[in-house]
Amino acid sequence: MGDGSPLVFLVAIVVVGVLVLLAISMTKKKRHEFDRENYQIDLMRIEKSLQQGNEATYAMVIIEGDKLLDKALCEMGIQGRTMGDRLKRVGKEKFTQLNAVWHAHKLRNQIAHESDFHPEYRQAEHALATYRQALKDLGAI
Repeated sequence: MGDGSPLVFLVAIVVVGVLVLLAISMTKKKRHEFDRENYQIDLMRIEKSLQQGNEATYAMVIIEGDKLLDKALCEMGIQGRTMGDRLKRVGKEKFTQLNAVWHAHKLRNQIAHESDFHPEYRQAEHALATYRQALKDLGAI
């Protein structure tokens, strides 16, 4: 009978390889699963409330769109004290239009902090389109 040590060595290598692959797959971050239907319903409700000629809706849709995006970031576990902090952490790897997301968020901040700021219809429409794309980028819709 021959020496079985090469076979034992080969089996040991295979077992170690399987264990390494298992360890890697367990430590990989899993993509968050959103309730896409609820996000879609919320976004459609916000979009339907935007009415040209009704200036009161312009600010509201920007704020609500911003809140919906922030909800998605929080649900993903993105850390930060504010949405701005969370946007900094996410960065370009998640959003196809990061600058547009920042612009929409800054509009929200102007609405919240400057009592004399009143967005125009086209600004609200563009911000909503930006929030829609950002939610798509995250996989929320």
